[in-house]
Amino acid sequence: MPQISQLAATYASQIFWLLLTFGIVFFVVGRGMLPKVQATIDGRDKSIASDLAAASAARDAADKAEEAWRQRDQANREAAQALVAEARARATKASEATLAAANADQSAKVAASEADIRAAATRAMAEIETFAVEAAQDIVARVSGAQVSVDEAKSAVQAALKTGAAHG
Repeated sequence: MPQISQLAATYASQIFWLLLTFGIVFFVVGRGMLPKVQATIDGRDKSIASDLAAASAARDAADKAEEAWRQRDQANREAAQALVAEARARATKASEATLAAANADQSAKVAASEADIRAAATRAMAEIETFAVEAAQDIVARVSGAQVSVDEAKSAVQAALKTGAAHG
């Protein structure tokens, strides 16, 4: 094999070209391409970091806005509850005033009705007394044949009514 015998003669030349190729690749990749790739990576890292910072700031702003909204919402709820309570109080007062007016009207009607009843009772008692006086005169005339005056019959009926009222 002639290739093996030439190995010693070409060995130094191959090592030279190997080192030269690796050196060129090292300088081209390490010095030319790697800084560009590293700059791209650094730029991306900076972009990510600034995006994260912006997102954190936006989250903080959103949290502050949410807290402000919650406070406004709570204040609005309290104001609404105060308005509802005030409306209830006004409605209660209005209902009480209407009820008081209705009660006063009913009381006046009841008092008027009671007065009418008393007047009717007084008229009825007067009519009953008149009828009783006439009946007493008629009964005395039929039973004993004597004539009794209206005044005598009236005093007897009133005495009987007083006695009946005292026992009844």
